[in-house]
Amino acid sequence: MATHRRAGGSKPEPHAALAARILSAAGGLPAGLASEGPLPSRQDVRTLVEELLEILFPESHRLGTDGGNLRDHVATTIGLLAEHLESAIFLGLHRLCGGKKAPADRCRRRARAITQRLLAALPAVRAELAKDVLAAFESDPAASGVDEIVACYPGLYAIAIYRVAHRLLAAGAPVVPRMLTEYAHSRTGIDIHPGATIGAWFFIDHGTGIVVGETCRIGDRVRIYQGVTLGALSVRDRSRTDKPAGRQRHPTIEDEVTIYANATILGGNTVIGRGAVVGGNAWITYSVPPGTRVGIGT
Repeated sequence: MATHRRAGGSKPEPHAALAARILSAAGGLPAGLASEGPLPSRQDVRTLVEELLEILFPESHRLGTDGGNLRDHVATTIGLLAEHLESAIFLGLHRLCGGKKAPADRCRRRARAITQRLLAALPAVRAELAKDVLAAFESDPAASGVDEIVACYPGLYAIAIYRVAHRLLAAGAPVVPRMLTEYAHSRTGIDIHPGATIGAWFFIDHGTGIVVGETCRIGDRVRIYQGVTLGALSVRDRSRTDKPAGRQRHPTIEDEVTIYANATILGGNTVIGRGAVVGGNAWITYSVPPGTRVGIGT
């Protein structure tokens, strides 16, 4: 976060000793916190999110009193996004190559290639989001129209950012996908890891407090309400060896499942079968057969 100095500025000498103590306080990390190198700023991430949403939902943005031209407006925004996204991805890549001390050409080429893959995928992302919007409209009788869903629903906001971040992660972009979904988390209270796999027609109602873990697999036409956790079973071993590559630590939710408020479903071996309904406040660490109702009256 930028700090603004008063006109004329004050000399740094009176605070130099305190500054030195602050910088040396992260004793366990010799190079300091965020030692690998600089990352995109919070403002950078906010700009990326705003540009992405303006491209994916351009109809919700006013183009001026002259009516504008929707295609030209989207094209202009794509140009801005390409520049900003490439820069952000470059920072995420280059910090792992030695930062300012390392040659930048290779990381710039990779950042440009990842950016182009994401841009090429945006039509498919918009098509996916159209199904998510329709899922919300079909599932929520309070929705007066799809424009209200796009403008107001935090679930759609979080899903939109997730769908972009998931593709960025698959394309090889480090850190930036997580920064995008964490920005959406801060805005909506919905925490979806970009590594999760989520199918079509996904609907989040209300949304506050939802957690979807990194290796979670969610099928098509799934509905989730506020406070739901799809998490890992054990938190006892916090070592990095506890999460080997390829190991599923979070549950599988099959097609057409409904999970009501504050349910907790844990474990990589846990499968909630097709068409099952999980009631509010349920605590589940076991697989549920298809079509089963858990934790609710019949």
